[in-house]
Amino acid sequence: MSDLLPQLIQQLFNGLSLGAIYALIAIGYTMVYGIIGMINFAHGDIYMIGAYIGLVTLSAVGTTSGLPIWFIIALMLVVAAVITGVYGFAVEQVAYKPLRSSPRLVALISAIGMSIFLQNWVALGQGARDMAVPALLPGAFTFHMSNFEVFVPYARVLIIVVAVALMIALTLYIKHSRMGRASRACAQDMHMANLLGIDTNRVISFTFILGAVLAAVGGVLIALAVGKLNPFIGFIAGIKAFTAAVLGGIGSIPGAMLGGVVLGVAETFAAAYISSEYKDIVAFGLLVLILLFRPTGLLGKPEVEKV
Repeated sequence: MSDLLPQLIQQLFNGLSLGAIYALIAIGYTMVYGIIGMINFAHGDIYMIGAYIGLVTLSAVGTTSGLPIWFIIALMLVVAAVITGVYGFAVEQVAYKPLRSSPRLVALISAIGMSIFLQNWVALGQGARDMAVPALLPGAFTFHMSNFEVFVPYARVLIIVVAVALMIALTLYIKHSRMGRASRACAQDMHMANLLGIDTNRVISFTFILGAVLAAVGGVLIALAVGKLNPFIGFIAGIKAFTAAVLGGIGSIPGAMLGGVVLGVAETFAAAYISSEYKDIVAFGLLVLILLFRPTGLLGKPEVEKV
C-alpha cells in the first residue's frame, strides 16, 4: 500500500507525456474541422513524416558533431516544422481545396487516399522496417518515495514542457493575432467572413500548415523518447488523436488539449493496472461512455444551424 502513491505518480507522468503528444496532433484535427467541417485523416501521417524529417536532420548533423544537444534538438524541431508545414500545405491544395464544394464523403475518401500515399511514399524512400533513433537525452530524474523509485526521463519532460509552451503560444496567437481572429471568424461563419473581406483560402491553408507544424513537433519528440519509428506509426497515432479531439469536443482547441491528456492518462493506467492488451479497449470505451452523456464532447458546444 505504501508503494501505491509513487506508482500512481509514475503512471500519471507517463500518461501526461503521452497525452501531450495526442493533444498536439488532435489540435490539427480540431482546427481543420472547426473551419471547414472536414476531417483530415492524412494528419497522422504528417506526424510520421515530421518524425522522419527529424531523424534525417539528426543523421545529417551527427551525434558526434560537437554541437550542444539542445541545439541539435532545436534544429530537428525547426527543420521538421518547416518541411512538414510544406507537406501540410500540399495536402490541403491537392486533397481538399478542389473538393470543398463536394459532399463530405468525397473529401473523406480523398484524405484516406492521401494517407495511404504518404505511408507508401515514406516506406519506399526510407524502408518499411523500424529505424532506430539515437537517444539524445538518455538520463532521467529519480525520486525516492518510500520503497519505490519514480523515474522521470528527460525526453518525457521535454515532451511536456514543449507541448505546454506550444499550447499556450497557440492560445495567445488565436486570441490576439490578426490571423487568429480571422480563423475564429471563419469558424463561426465562413460565408460571412468572405463577405467581410477575409481571405478564407489563406486562412484554410494557414490552418493546415499550423496543424502540420504541431504534429511534426510531436513526431520528433516522441521519436526521441521511444527511440524507434516506422512509416506506419502515423495511422494509429492519428486515430488516437482523432479520438482525443472527439472526446474533448471536435472544433474546440482547449477540448483537443483536454481530450489528449484524458486519453493518454486513461491508456497508461489501463496498461499499468489491467493489461497493455486492454489499453485501447479502455480508451475507446471511455470515449463511448463520455459521448453517451456529452454527445458534443467534454468542452464541445452544440452546433447551431444557420438559417
